Amino acid sequence: MFYKDERLALFIDGSNLYAAAKALGFDIDYKLLRQEFMRRGKLLRAFYYTALLENDEYSPIRPLVDWLHYNGFTMVTKPAKEFTDSQGRRKVKGNMDIELTVDAMELAPRVDHIVLFSGDGDFRPLVESLQRQGVRVSVVSTIRSQPPMIADELRRQADNFIELDELKDVIGRPPRETPSEDTRSARASA
Repeated sequence: MFYKDERLALFIDGSNLYAAAKALGFDIDYKLLRQEFMRRGKLLRAFYYTALLENDEYSPIRPLVDWLHYNGFTMVTKPAKEFTDSQGRRKVKGNMDIELTVDAMELAPRVDHIVLFSGDGDFRPLVESLQRQGVRVSVVSTIRSQPPMIADELRRQADNFIELDELKDVIGRPPRETPSEDTRSARASA
Protein backbone atom coordinates (compact mmCIF):
# COMPACT_ATOMS: atom_id res chain seq x y z
CA MET A 1 0.00 0.00 0.00
CA PHE A 2 3.02 2.26 -0.54
CA TYR A 3 4.08 4.06 -3.72
CA LYS A 4 7.76 4.77 -4.45
CA ASP A 5 7.15 8.41 -5.42
CA GLU A 6 5.00 9.39 -2.42
CA ARG A 7 6.32 11.70 0.26
CA LEU A 8 6.27 9.88 3.62
CA ALA A 9 6.48 10.98 7.23
CA LEU A 10 6.73 8.69 10.25
CA PHE A 11 5.14 9.62 13.57
CA ILE A 12 6.32 7.31 16.35
CA ASP A 13 4.57 7.28 19.72
CA GLY A 14 7.67 5.98 21.52
CA SER A 15 6.11 4.46 24.63
CA ASN A 16 3.26 2.90 22.64
CA LEU A 17 5.59 1.30 20.07
CA TYR A 18 7.93 0.08 22.81
CA ALA A 19 5.03 -1.58 24.67
CA ALA A 20 3.70 -3.22 21.49
CA ALA A 21 7.12 -4.61 20.50
CA LYS A 22 7.74 -5.82 24.07
CA ALA A 23 4.35 -7.59 24.07
CA LEU A 24 5.44 -9.37 20.87
CA GLY A 25 8.83 -10.32 22.34
CA PHE A 26 11.26 -8.20 20.33
CA ASP A 27 13.04 -4.84 20.29
CA ILE A 28 12.89 -2.31 17.46
CA ASP A 29 16.06 -1.65 15.46
CA TYR A 30 15.43 1.98 14.54
CA LYS A 31 18.14 2.06 11.89
CA LEU A 32 16.39 -0.81 10.08
CA LEU A 33 12.98 0.83 10.61
CA ARG A 34 14.16 4.05 8.96
CA GLN A 35 15.77 2.11 6.08
CA GLU A 36 12.59 0.09 5.52
CA PHE A 37 10.43 3.18 5.11
CA MET A 38 13.05 4.96 2.98
CA ARG A 39 12.73 1.96 0.68
CA ARG A 40 8.92 2.27 0.60
CA GLY A 41 8.79 5.94 -0.43
CA LYS A 42 10.47 9.35 -0.16
CA LEU A 43 10.92 9.69 3.59
CA LEU A 44 10.80 13.38 4.52
CA ARG A 45 10.73 13.11 8.31
CA ALA A 46 10.76 10.49 11.06
CA PHE A 47 9.45 11.94 14.33
CA TYR A 48 9.89 10.16 17.67
CA TYR A 49 7.86 11.31 20.69
CA THR A 50 8.72 10.52 24.29
CA ALA A 51 8.56 12.02 27.76
CA LEU A 52 11.76 12.04 29.84
CA LEU A 53 12.28 12.00 33.58
CA GLU A 54 14.44 15.10 33.98
CA ASN A 55 15.33 14.71 37.65
CA ASP A 56 16.77 11.18 37.42
CA GLU A 57 20.55 11.03 37.23
CA TYR A 58 20.33 8.31 34.59
CA SER A 59 17.35 7.70 32.36
CA PRO A 60 17.33 4.30 30.61
CA ILE A 61 15.81 5.91 27.52
CA ARG A 62 18.49 8.66 27.23
CA PRO A 63 20.94 6.58 25.08
CA LEU A 64 18.12 5.74 22.64
CA VAL A 65 17.00 9.38 22.47
CA ASP A 66 20.57 10.53 21.78
CA TRP A 67 21.14 7.83 19.14
CA LEU A 68 17.87 8.65 17.35
CA HIS A 69 18.70 12.36 17.41
CA TYR A 70 22.09 11.76 15.74
CA ASN A 71 20.69 9.28 13.21
CA GLY A 72 18.03 11.14 11.27
CA PHE A 73 15.06 11.20 13.64
CA THR A 74 13.37 14.40 14.74
CA MET A 75 13.12 14.06 18.51
CA VAL A 76 10.18 15.58 20.35
CA THR A 77 10.55 15.28 24.11
CA LYS A 78 9.16 16.92 27.18
CA PRO A 79 9.70 16.43 30.89
CA ALA A 80 7.52 13.72 32.41
CA LYS A 81 5.54 14.74 35.46
CA GLU A 82 5.94 12.65 38.58
CA PHE A 83 3.18 12.41 41.16
CA THR A 84 1.88 10.18 43.92
CA ASP A 85 -1.59 8.72 43.42
CA SER A 86 -4.28 8.34 46.12
CA GLN A 87 -2.87 4.92 47.14
CA GLY A 88 0.59 6.43 47.67
CA ARG A 89 2.09 4.89 44.51
CA ARG A 90 4.64 6.84 42.49
CA LYS A 91 3.31 7.51 38.99
CA VAL A 92 4.84 9.10 35.92
CA LYS A 93 2.75 10.97 33.36
CA GLY A 94 4.08 12.12 30.01
CA ASN A 95 1.47 12.11 27.28
CA MET A 96 2.76 13.32 23.89
CA ASP A 97 -0.53 13.08 21.92
CA ILE A 98 -0.99 16.84 21.46
CA GLU A 99 2.57 17.39 20.23
CA LEU A 100 2.26 14.54 17.73
CA THR A 101 -1.14 15.77 16.52
CA VAL A 102 0.02 19.37 16.00
CA ASP A 103 3.13 18.25 14.10
CA ALA A 104 1.10 15.89 11.87
CA MET A 105 -1.44 18.63 11.06
CA GLU A 106 1.35 21.11 10.23
CA LEU A 107 3.17 18.63 7.95
CA ALA A 108 0.02 17.30 6.23
CA PRO A 109 0.11 19.74 3.25
CA ARG A 110 3.68 18.59 2.42
CA VAL A 111 3.21 14.79 2.51
CA ASP A 112 1.20 12.15 0.69
CA HIS A 113 1.31 9.43 3.32
CA ILE A 114 1.74 9.44 7.11
CA VAL A 115 2.70 6.31 9.02
CA LEU A 116 1.54 6.44 12.64
CA PHE A 117 3.24 4.02 15.03
CA SER A 118 0.62 3.85 17.78
CA GLY A 119 -2.49 1.94 18.70
CA ASP A 120 -3.97 4.74 20.81
CA GLY A 121 -7.63 5.29 19.93
CA ASP A 122 -7.27 8.98 20.82
CA PHE A 123 -5.58 9.40 17.42
CA ARG A 124 -8.72 8.43 15.44
CA PRO A 125 -9.88 12.08 14.98
CA LEU A 126 -6.36 13.01 13.81
CA VAL A 127 -6.37 10.22 11.21
CA GLU A 128 -9.83 11.31 10.02
CA SER A 129 -8.70 14.94 9.69
CA LEU A 130 -5.53 13.97 7.79
CA GLN A 131 -7.62 11.88 5.41
CA ARG A 132 -9.95 14.84 4.74
CA GLN A 133 -6.80 16.77 3.70
CA GLY A 134 -5.95 14.07 1.16
CA VAL A 135 -3.23 12.35 3.18
CA ARG A 136 -3.21 8.56 3.31
CA VAL A 137 -2.61 7.17 6.80
CA SER A 138 -1.12 3.80 7.73
CA VAL A 139 -1.16 2.70 11.36
CA VAL A 140 1.46 0.32 12.77
CA SER A 141 0.52 -1.62 15.90
CA THR A 142 -0.55 -5.13 16.84
CA ILE A 143 -3.67 -7.20 17.30
CA ARG A 144 -1.58 -10.29 18.08
CA SER A 145 -0.78 -9.36 21.67
CA GLN A 146 -3.06 -10.12 24.62
CA PRO A 147 -4.81 -7.78 24.92
CA PRO A 148 -4.47 -6.23 21.41
CA MET A 149 -2.47 -2.99 21.48
CA ILE A 150 -4.56 -1.18 18.87
CA ALA A 151 -7.93 0.42 19.44
CA ASP A 152 -10.51 -0.99 17.04
CA GLU A 153 -11.74 2.50 16.03
CA LEU A 154 -8.21 3.57 15.04
CA ARG A 155 -7.66 0.42 13.00
CA ARG A 156 -10.96 0.92 11.17
CA GLN A 157 -10.23 4.60 10.42
CA ALA A 158 -6.75 3.99 8.96
CA ASP A 159 -6.31 3.53 5.22
CA ASN A 160 -3.92 0.70 5.97
CA PHE A 161 -3.19 -1.31 9.11
CA ILE A 162 0.32 -2.75 9.37
CA GLU A 163 0.69 -5.59 11.87
CA LEU A 164 3.89 -4.91 13.84
CA ASP A 165 4.51 -8.64 14.23
CA GLU A 166 4.79 -8.92 10.43
CA LEU A 167 7.61 -6.31 10.46
CA LYS A 168 9.53 -8.28 13.11
CA ASP A 169 11.92 -9.90 10.60
CA VAL A 170 12.56 -6.54 8.88
CA ILE A 171 12.90 -4.08 11.80
CA GLY A 172 13.26 -6.30 14.87
CA ARG A 173 16.07 -7.70 16.92
CA PRO A 174 16.02 -10.05 19.92
CA PRO A 175 15.24 -8.21 23.17
CA ARG A 176 18.21 -7.14 25.23
CA GLU A 177 18.36 -9.16 28.37
CA THR A 178 19.25 -7.55 31.64
CA PRO A 179 21.89 -9.64 33.38
CA SER A 180 20.40 -11.88 36.05
CA GLU A 181 21.74 -11.96 39.60
CA ASP A 182 23.50 -15.30 38.85
CA THR A 183 25.21 -13.84 35.74
CA ARG A 184 26.42 -10.78 37.65
CA SER A 185 27.76 -12.95 40.51
CA ALA A 186 29.59 -15.23 38.06
CA ARG A 187 31.20 -12.23 36.36
CA ALA A 188 32.20 -10.64 39.67
CA SER A 189 33.93 -13.82 40.89
CA ALA A 190 35.73 -14.47 37.57
